[in-house]
Amino acid sequence: MGSKKGNTGSAATATTLALFLVALTVFTVYIFVAKPIWSWFPPAINEIGHEIDRQFMRTLVITGVVFVLAQFGLAWVVFRYRTRGQRATYSHGNNVMEVIWTLATAILFIGLGIYAQRAWAEVRLKPAPPDAMRIEVIGQQFKWSFRLPGPDGKFGKYKFEAHPEQEFTRDPWVVDADDPDGKDDVILGPGSVFAVVVDQPVELLIRSKDVTHSFFVRELRLKQDAVPGMTVPLQFTATVPGEYQVVCAELCGQGHHLMGTFMKVLSREDYAAWLKDMTAE
Repeated sequence: MGSKKGNTGSAATATTLALFLVALTVFTVYIFVAKPIWSWFPPAINEIGHEIDRQFMRTLVITGVVFVLAQFGLAWVVFRYRTRGQRATYSHGNNVMEVIWTLATAILFIGLGIYAQRAWAEVRLKPAPPDAMRIEVIGQQFKWSFRLPGPDGKFGKYKFEAHPEQEFTRDPWVVDADDPDGKDDVILGPGSVFAVVVDQPVELLIRSKDVTHSFFVRELRLKQDAVPGMTVPLQFTATVPGEYQVVCAELCGQGHHLMGTFMKVLSREDYAAWLKDMTAE
């Protein structure tokens, strides 16, 4: 009698767990449907950003379908094989199903990677076009600095020397005064805002003065670490005028929260006026 009551209790527990899994899965899907993915992020302002959003949506849908099927399958197994007083049996599994499941997982992951390669190559591997604006981005605790090459389109060389008195001045590094290419460079010191021209390709040359930082603009959907001793290129073309926040996405010290500025996307006329003001300063 006691054994029968125990079996009944175990069966009820299994049934409850199966129903809970189904309810939890349905509720989780409802959360995603009630607030669609396109309302999660601010609108992208470049074509690569739109491609990244599509890849994100693609990945979420595929993994979401797998999640729902897996949870419903788990609920069915819990309910189907609940104890009803029957004798326990041993199963060594199904090798065919394991091979199919492993292959399907590999195909999904590889397929998603193939879909994403164009966006990755555009940003990381493709050389910047000849007419791209080149802007040097310098991370330092705890501000961003920028340098523009001036009318000659060439950056001057740095003097990599110890200059303690320069720590909080406009130059993160000291530009070589003897280099003619650097005489017209426009240096936007720590904490400055920088600007780009709408619909014109931009190549950022990202560096760090001290520790690892990470340049991130969410509307561009781009993030790139600034690593000491390296110059890392990053390119994009902003298509929507406006002002967009730039943050450091890498914990870089106690003042990490202070490391923010803005990127302005301006028309060619407004950019010329902005650059004139920066040069005057």
